[in-house]
Amino acid sequence: MTYRILITGGAGFIGVHLASQLSKSGYQIQLVDNYTRGVRDSTLERLLDNPKVSLDVINLRNRDEVLSLGEDFQIIFHLAATVGVLHVTRRPYHVLSNNVIMLDNVLSLARRQKNLHRFLFASTSEVYAGTLKYFSLDIPTPENSPLAIMNIGESRTAYMLSKIYGEAMCHQSDLPFTIFRPHNIYGPRMGMSHVIPEQLYKAWKTDSGGRIQVYSPEHTRAFCYIDDAVEMLKRMVERDKCIGKTLNVGTGSPEISIRELVQSCINLTDKKLTMEFLPATPGSPLRRAPDMTLTNELLSFGSQVDLKAGLEKTWNWYRENIFNGDEITAK
Repeated sequence: MTYRILITGGAGFIGVHLASQLSKSGYQIQLVDNYTRGVRDSTLERLLDNPKVSLDVINLRNRDEVLSLGEDFQIIFHLAATVGVLHVTRRPYHVLSNNVIMLDNVLSLARRQKNLHRFLFASTSEVYAGTLKYFSLDIPTPENSPLAIMNIGESRTAYMLSKIYGEAMCHQSDLPFTIFRPHNIYGPRMGMSHVIPEQLYKAWKTDSGGRIQVYSPEHTRAFCYIDDAVEMLKRMVERDKCIGKTLNVGTGSPEISIRELVQSCINLTDKKLTMEFLPATPGSPLRRAPDMTLTNELLSFGSQVDLKAGLEKTWNWYRENIFNGDEITAK
């Protein structure tokens, strides 16, 4: 049986990489997007040359448009969401309402499928932020950590709340679901509003002997290269023991400081640059790293691409396609 797979937010960073990998395994892939953040660049164009991959431009907030996608999908990945600091700080209500409405519509679509095998929902590592702020949180963080809600009056809480609510909707949906919580996934084509491409760009555009500003220099993160994350998602589809589970997606170690990360980005440019350390970004957690024990056990897989190799792959792509090229990129 050849599964048909629907990927919402399919023109985005994870969506395109995921579709590319799944299509190589023989799956038929239907992408949907409205290009709010995803872009139709040369990478997506090459992917759509594959007869196993197609794309529809629809508004996921419109239930009729969503339900018109059909009833013969066996797998649905719901990756689409309103994200980004700009949206969260300026339009928190829209983040909350859009994300819940879109998920509700896609869950309604999932219930209409004739032979649904799995519904996979992209949550976020942000769900752990309240516990980290107010209580004791194990780091690396396991999936069974209690979730605490941050101040609901703060705009930055909106995205986290929409994802916690989304997880609850999946649990109450009576569908065969898997929830996954991505942790600092990076790689080619991820857009510029993320720490790694931002720091690579700063290092690229600054003349040797100059200095670059670094916020939250002592905050730490564990980064996961996109190829490893996609392999985890692919294995979640193929293993029934992931049904009903909530799983971290990421790399548990090494956990490195932003200062160390920036120095690694500088090293890739072969420049001598000085870092100017600035205060922590408001709302940024001091530490973030996932406990990958459960995911690795269920999937019989752990990250293969180390940070040095992943950064080099990412640097080479951005330098060729964005910094020295004319490729379009998500903001």
